Amino acid sequence: MHTPAPQEAAPKRSLMQSLELDTRLLGMIGAFVVICLVFNLITDGRFLTARNIFNLAIQTVSVAIMATGMVFVIVTRHIDLSVGAVLAICSAVMGVLQVQLLPAYFGLGHPAIMPLTVLGGLVTGAVIGAFNGWLVGYQRIPAFIVTLGGLLIWRNVGWYLTDGQTLGPLDQTFRLFGGVEGTMGSAISWGLGALFSVLAVFALWRGRQAKIRHEFPVKPLWAEGAMMVIAVGAIMGLVAILNSYEIPIGRLKRQFEAAGETMPVGYVDYYGLPISVLLLILIAVAMTLIARRTRFGRYVFAAGGNPDAAELSGINTRMLTVKIFMLMGVLCAISAMVAQARLANHTNDIGTLDELRVIAAAVIGGTALAGGVGTIYGAVLGAIIMQSLQSGMAMVGVDAPFQNIVVGGVLVLAVWIDIQYRKRTGEKV
Repeated sequence: MHTPAPQEAAPKRSLMQSLELDTRLLGMIGAFVVICLVFNLITDGRFLTARNIFNLAIQTVSVAIMATGMVFVIVTRHIDLSVGAVLAICSAVMGVLQVQLLPAYFGLGHPAIMPLTVLGGLVTGAVIGAFNGWLVGYQRIPAFIVTLGGLLIWRNVGWYLTDGQTLGPLDQTFRLFGGVEGTMGSAISWGLGALFSVLAVFALWRGRQAKIRHEFPVKPLWAEGAMMVIAVGAIMGLVAILNSYEIPIGRLKRQFEAAGETMPVGYVDYYGLPISVLLLILIAVAMTLIARRTRFGRYVFAAGGNPDAAELSGINTRMLTVKIFMLMGVLCAISAMVAQARLANHTNDIGTLDELRVIAAAVIGGTALAGGVGTIYGAVLGAIIMQSLQSGMAMVGVDAPFQNIVVGGVLVLAVWIDIQYRKRTGEKV
């Protein structure tokens, strides 16, 4: 009688394997947590207050927005050293428009000033970005040289546009993009948090269903549920922190006085989610969808993984380069809008050294300089880690030169760790 051979038991999966978490992402989150705990301890609990987290969030936005575009640039084996200078000229154009030209034509406070100002900045960034992409893609000038020249050119063109002057005050509606003056309030912030939580759960569930349809392996249901709980907890936790930051009484009184009302005794209100942070979230989601769900995104990673094969397969890599640098220019303009609104004026040193911060954020976030590998969420987290380091050192009293030394060291360390990780996993270095 034939006895069937006993089936081998399926190998047990660890908790990490069941959750299918990216170890590189976990390492970044772990580093961020350690940074926060260390600075919170050194500052006697001041680092993890609602006020500091709110300020940290709005200070991160400008660099993080540009870092999402830098991922595409580096993935395709290029570099953009001109992003800080492009931000500066976009800020100069928007400053001239809303302080000098448009008020002279429409009058102060006209509702058309803000949208026309933003449009002017976006067009400026798009044109400069497309020009850079044309030089790189069609004229075959190395991106390093093109953007190094742009670093020297565009900031100084902006200086001539403004005659070297600081421009202000900015349009009142435009300043809402800066952070403190533009927040959603606690009620709307809770609503947005709930909406984003639902969307996150839906995205995770839809991704699971797509894997099932294509007969790919999926996580156990409990692991999928755990990921949903983590996502919802992170979203609602951030909203709860931002909603716990009280608006100062003096500011509330001025708001009531401006409306011709008297502030009730004991009235309290909270800032909630800043408009600039909401803008970053929307851009990060949009860039992630572009990277993962569109033909353009697939072409970007295909060209970065193997440019010759991508070109032989029919991808117009030259036009793709133009589009990538044009997108980078548009993101620089959006960052200029946020940075200028946060400062409440245009200054000629706006965006200084941002090119280094943006590249560092993308690289710390796991974008491979060899091309073909990178994530949007990694770049945003890299920007948050860098800003946390700088803010923490500033609170402790570390001077600016040493802050730059630390950031530079962290960048080199992050690249070294990434190289070691890729060697162990067999990825391209």
